[in-house]
Amino acid sequence: MKIDLQSSQPGIDDRPSAASHGRLGTRLRLARQMLGMTLKALATAADCSESLLSKIENGKASPSLPMLHRLVEVLGTNIGWMFEEADGEEGIVFRAGTRPLIGLDPLRRGEGISLERIIPYSPGHLLQCNIHHIEPGGESAGPIQHAGEEVGYLLAGSIELMVGEKTFRLSIGDSFVFKSELPHWYRNVGTTRASIFWVNTPATF
Repeated sequence: MKIDLQSSQPGIDDRPSAASHGRLGTRLRLARQMLGMTLKALATAADCSESLLSKIENGKASPSLPMLHRLVEVLGTNIGWMFEEADGEEGIVFRAGTRPLIGLDPLRRGEGISLERIIPYSPGHLLQCNIHHIEPGGESAGPIQHAGEEVGYLLAGSIELMVGEKTFRLSIGDSFVFKSELPHWYRNVGTTRASIFWVNTPATF
C-alpha cells in the first residue's frame, strides 16, 4: 500500500491519492471538531490560511510536511493516525512486502522521500519506526522540530543531516540520536537511494 502526501507547491508529482487525501481531511476535521475548534482558530494556531485548510479538510488539497506537523501539534495527535486505514488489533509480525509505504512530496528535489512503516501506527505503541527511503537529490522539508527523541541508522547511501546549528555527513553504518526539539533536516547527497532506519518517540508520523 502506498500513500502520497504531496505539497501544495507547483511543479510536483501530479498523481495524488484521492483516498489518502479524503482520509486525511476527514480525520483532520474530526480532530478539530473534537476540540471544539473553528476552522479559523486552527488555521491561526497552525499558521496557515483558512481557505487552504478548508480545501484540505474537503480532500481537495494536501498540506506540506511542515504544515502537517504544525496541525497535528495543535490538535494533540500525530501524522500516523491521520493516514492509518484502520485501527484494528495490534500485530506482532509485519511481513516484508506488506508494510505500508507513505510517499512524501514536501518541497523536494529528485524523486523525494518515502517512509516504509516498520511499526504500523497504534495508540498502544510508545515508539514509532520507519525506514526513510530518499532518492538522489531528495530532501526533507524543514527544518522541523517537535517534542520527542529520535535515533537513526544509515542502511544505504550517504546523507547530510542537520541538527540544530550542526551539519553531519553520514555513510552506511553511521548512526545518530538527538532531541526532536532541535530543528532537524536531511538530504541525500549521494548518487544512489539512501535508506535510514529511523526510530522516534512519541509517534509523530
